[in-house]
Amino acid sequence: MSTHANHPFHLVNYSPWPLTASIGVMTTVAGMVKWFHQYNLYLFTLGNIITIITIYQWWRDVSRESTFQGLHTFSVTTGLRWGMILFITSEVLFFVSFFWTFFHTSLSPSIELGALWPPMSIITFNPFQIPLLNTVILLTSGITVTWAHHSLMESNYSQTTQGLFFTVLLGIYFTILQAYEYIEASFTIADSAYGSTFFLATGFHGVHVLIGTVFLLICLIRHLNNHFSMIHHFGFEAAAWYWHFVDIVWLFLYISIYWWGG
Repeated sequence: MSTHANHPFHLVNYSPWPLTASIGVMTTVAGMVKWFHQYNLYLFTLGNIITIITIYQWWRDVSRESTFQGLHTFSVTTGLRWGMILFITSEVLFFVSFFWTFFHTSLSPSIELGALWPPMSIITFNPFQIPLLNTVILLTSGITVTWAHHSLMESNYSQTTQGLFFTVLLGIYFTILQAYEYIEASFTIADSAYGSTFFLATGFHGVHVLIGTVFLLICLIRHLNNHFSMIHHFGFEAAAWYWHFVDIVWLFLYISIYWWGG
């Protein structure tokens, strides 16, 4: 690639990370199959190690390009914004499929379910216990991430640090409570359409909370290393958008699956 840029765009150098990421994800999926059938975690663990190392190297390169090499111009960040908007839109449609499945099976339960929703043998969660606490936690984390964002735009770096720290802490707390809820559940993913839709929808949301927590943790580390300024912080802005999306999806999950569907 030429070192003379006569345009405002960033043409990336050749990178091995898309290839290694594909290998890591493929190994992880194959390892999950092996885990389910042979109760062997070695291949799954190897896939996770490859993926985590790739993520670290790839994010390091992107941070270097945006922060130290100045390659993320206004045109580039505009493209990144549209990319994040399209990504979140695809995620919304991903969750729409789960809600569609849930309402299809719950509004007209089949005879195999006893024409009842929830099915007879399912003991559902009390929506006013852990689910309500998790709702409060996520709504509070939405406030703290907004606090951090506005503090950064006002160049108040100490309050940005505090807001991000509390957001990450609340994300970890949410995950611990959901794991406890799963352990205490009286039904499994194999228990009728209710178990399948419940664990698919809440489980994928839990994965998104984990991803968002890691996303914000990386932003906190970058902020502590002075990577962000009041006018150049799209990495953090994208994380905040993603976190608000996770909050909104949880509200729909809580109202439809825990409260109404239970």
